[in-house]
This record gives sequence, C-alpha cells and structure tokens, in this order.
Amino acid sequence: MKIKAVVFDAYGTLFDVYSIQVMADELYPGKGVEIALKWRDKQIEYTRLITLSDPHSASGSQYFRPFWELTRLSLEYTLDRLGLDRASGKVEMLMRQYEHLRPFPENLAVLQTIKGLGLTTAILSNGSADMLDSAVNSAGMAGALDHVISVDPIRLYKTAPESYALVQKTIPVNKDEVLFVSSNAWDALGATWFGFTTHWVNRQRLPFEALTPHPHYSGEDLHSVLDSLGVGMSNTRHVVVA
Repeated sequence: MKIKAVVFDAYGTLFDVYSIQVMADELYPGKGVEIALKWRDKQIEYTRLITLSDPHSASGSQYFRPFWELTRLSLEYTLDRLGLDRASGKVEMLMRQYEHLRPFPENLAVLQTIKGLGLTTAILSNGSADMLDSAVNSAGMAGALDHVISVDPIRLYKTAPESYALVQKTIPVNKDEVLFVSSNAWDALGATWFGFTTHWVNRQRLPFEALTPHPHYSGEDLHSVLDSLGVGMSNTRHVVVA
C-alpha cells in the first residue's frame, strides 16, 4: 500500500456509542442495553432518511439537521417507544454523557503509532464539529489527530459520496492513498465503493456483509489497523485481506 493518510470514523470506531448504556441503566434500571441499541439505530436511520430524501441539492439536503439534534431526537423517540419517562433532566444527563463517550482503550496508542510513521491522521464523521471536539478532547486524542472533519458543511451524511470526498478536500491525497477505518460495516462498504482502501474494525466478530465488495482489511480492534499497515506487533489479531 502507498498509504499517506489514515482516516477514522468516530462513533463506534473511536468512541464506544454503547458505553452510554451504563448511565442509561442507572436512570432506567434494566433498560440500559435496549436504550443504547435503539438509540443508535434510530440515530443512523435519521441520517439516512435525510440524505436519501434530497441527495442532489447543491447546498445539501433541505432536510438536514445537525447530528447533535438528531441524537437528541433519536433519544426522545427511543424513550417514547419504550414507554419510559422523558423527563428533561434525564434526557440532558444522557446527552451530556454522549459528549464524552468512552474511547476504546487501545485508541490513543494506535493513533500515536500511526502519527509516528509520518502518516496523516484524521476523523471523518457524521458528528457535528462541536460534538467531535468534545469527544476528542475528553479522550485526550487531540494531539494524535491532524484533522477532524465533519459532514456539516455539505449537509449530507455518510454514505453520500460527497461525505467521503471531504477527505481529499482537506488532505492532499489520492483515493488509493487513504486507509479508511470504520467499525460500521455500512460505512466501510460506502468508503470502499468510493475508492478508498478500507479496514473494518469488527469488534463483535460479525460476518461480512452479503453485499460486496468486502473491505480490504478487517480485524477485531484498532491494533489490527497497524497490522494492515505492516507494523503490527501481535500474531493474535486476525487480519483479513478481502
């Protein structure tokens, strides 16, 4: 590979979106896991609905709402769907926690190693710029990332091709010089279609999507990205070349 930039998805890849279940379970005993799962599913559903309903506007979707707003609306819907109290205090507590989602433990060391190789590091995310800043700073990753790219300027969400094109508008690289890393299989597929070299972080050991092409590489945690770059130090992390 002639990789010059390693670009990461944020939510689910660097930040554990399901770590929110701990607080959710404190506020709604026995419902934390279900809240976290339904909240995430509805959040992604809203991004797709917005983008698919007006994909070709020169100024982005007329239905666009910032990811922070969609995150709140998704939470409110989830609580209503589960018949749970939507008291503003509880909603605000969960939203504040979402700004500081737990990073996966290996992230910082892997990012620092990649930067040490002389490669550009970046995030490309559906997240709003202020959301991403809060998450990155809370995780202590600011010094390990060269760019944090939000889709806000184009008013379209991934997997719109315009979203992946933001990488090259920010970093002077060709498509085949980008290794795009995501734990979301749909995101890895969209980036593969766009023309990036892709790495799927398959933390849950799920099967590949039946829809092809498969990502170029896969592994169980972020350490496997180093294996894909040829600098991995562990034989226990399986990397698949598709």
